[in-house]
Amino acid sequence: MICASLLFASFVPAGSAFAEQKNKADQEDGKLKSAIVMEQETGKILFANNENKKLPPASMTKVMTLLLIFKALKSHQLTLKDKINVSEHAASMGGSQVFLEPGESMTVDEMLKAICIASANDASVAMAEHIAGSEKAFVEKMNHEAERLGMKNTHFVNPTGLPVANHYTTAHDMAIMARALIKFPEVLHYTSKYEDYLRENTDKKFWLVNTNKLIKTYPGADGLKTGFTNDAKYCLTATAQRNGMRVVAVVMGAPTPKERNKEIAGFMDNAFANYSTKLLLKKHKPVAMAKVNKGDQAQVPIVTQQPTVLLLKKGEGTKGIEKTIKMNKALKAPIKSGTVVGQYIVMKKGKVLSKTPLIVKDQVKRATWWQLFKRSAGSILTH
Repeated sequence: MICASLLFASFVPAGSAFAEQKNKADQEDGKLKSAIVMEQETGKILFANNENKKLPPASMTKVMTLLLIFKALKSHQLTLKDKINVSEHAASMGGSQVFLEPGESMTVDEMLKAICIASANDASVAMAEHIAGSEKAFVEKMNHEAERLGMKNTHFVNPTGLPVANHYTTAHDMAIMARALIKFPEVLHYTSKYEDYLRENTDKKFWLVNTNKLIKTYPGADGLKTGFTNDAKYCLTATAQRNGMRVVAVVMGAPTPKERNKEIAGFMDNAFANYSTKLLLKKHKPVAMAKVNKGDQAQVPIVTQQPTVLLLKKGEGTKGIEKTIKMNKALKAPIKSGTVVGQYIVMKKGKVLSKTPLIVKDQVKRATWWQLFKRSAGSILTH
């Protein structure tokens, strides 16, 4: 389906005359305050409209809350089976909620259902308090993570998106945040559910219905987060995948949920109609061997930190591309696991198409004097 409100047949770069005309038209008819479409693997922007305008994100704030939860799960600070106790403060949250009671406890898995499906403010604050000790400390983590991700136009005051002064982000920063969250694919297990239950098998059984209706109506949609307040209007950060290509689309300030969903669907339709991706190298694919000065290993494999993916216009091939490896400097032990040591660069006609960080996957310790002696002796014997 192609959204009739879109004035273009294919995507145009932000800042072009065509994009400026659309910006002006949208401002005049009041449809959207800002929007962006980004390809997930490469981070390439396919379309943008007022993408750096600072606006209240409403419950899309919870994308950052979820990102910190999944980072805590990855670092084993949490497990899905951990019980989270609900404070009076968490239970007092208004807006979207699952009516948690002070003293009640739920597992992390149940809290994630509440946040991802029902956009529960009470569950968000309960998780924030558990992870950081207080809501305020968790918000400090949110802002630190935003800074780490390069989100230059974002500031959080709470983990829920409930209206408060000085709480803002942009469509561009939301897309960056969403890309970071989707790197934890487990989140899609929750955001793709249209309905579920909490307190099942009790007399307080609670029905959860997803606030993101696109997961039921748009082919390939499996997330991510809606938002609404009177100031923010109707917002949505959505993601969908087709034929191996995933896009993230953000709309902020739509006048109605129908308009919000229509615009997002149109943006993603255009992305899938006009672009495709091609995987060149998988994550952790060895591309070279490098010598290590004074390492317990004389040489180590250099691998890709993430998949090497090309974003191509439909019909465009990979003929004529050139691939090069650029190391930052000579390797010297010790080297921590995951250290970035270079880049895998893909070019065509002098234009850089892709840069993939290269890492040393496994830790390299400093060699003992005996290892160095044997290595030196072996070198002498071979000459």
